[in-house]
Amino acid sequence: MRSGYSKAGTAAERGRLTARPLATEQPPDALRGLHPLERGGKRDGLVLVPQSYGPDRPAPLLVLLHGAGGEGGQMMSHLAGRAESRGFVILAPDSRGRTWDVILGRYGPDVSFIDHALGHLFARYALAPDRIAVGGFSDGASYALSLGITNGTLFSDILAFSPGFAAPDEAHGLPRIFISHGEKDEVLPIEQCSRRLVPRLREGGYDVDYREFPDGHIVPDHMLDAALDRFLA
Repeated sequence: MRSGYSKAGTAAERGRLTARPLATEQPPDALRGLHPLERGGKRDGLVLVPQSYGPDRPAPLLVLLHGAGGEGGQMMSHLAGRAESRGFVILAPDSRGRTWDVILGRYGPDVSFIDHALGHLFARYALAPDRIAVGGFSDGASYALSLGITNGTLFSDILAFSPGFAAPDEAHGLPRIFISHGEKDEVLPIEQCSRRLVPRLREGGYDVDYREFPDGHIVPDHMLDAALDRFLA
């Protein structure tokens, strides 16, 4: 687990998210279904709000982070039906560059954009403050771990599918962590990645549910369901 990024500078440069769910009454006519985030121009993202959503029942929220070279819709096909049937909201932003900022060197533009997107959702939807997760695949998993550990007072859970590393600026809170990794992963080999990372996380006091599977650099359906079961329990 890497750490030691900037201890000074803005909140975004330290990887800190400042948006929080609002305790005010939410509008009953909030947009449902899958729609563009419409906050970022050419590189934007997607929001999925289940048809069952109602402002009187705060919904869980999953912030979903794509892999390198991807975009917000990368994993949406795997999750859309699950979000509808289980009643959680998905925010799937696009990274500002080819991958997430801290992987390219330091926190900054992606933290600012995600913070802005969260503020946009918090002002429009009733979201459960104790059930907000950040998750992702590959580079998105590494970024989910990094942001999730740095912002553990916001995120109750981290869902990391085949991560390479974690690079928190500093740790806040103790979010629950789910990690899965393929034993035959040739992109992010398990021995150099999760098998090194998980013991360090456990030593740091994190509740880690770690699962390996006999395949490569993918997210099997049963691992996705296991992660969601833990988050939504």
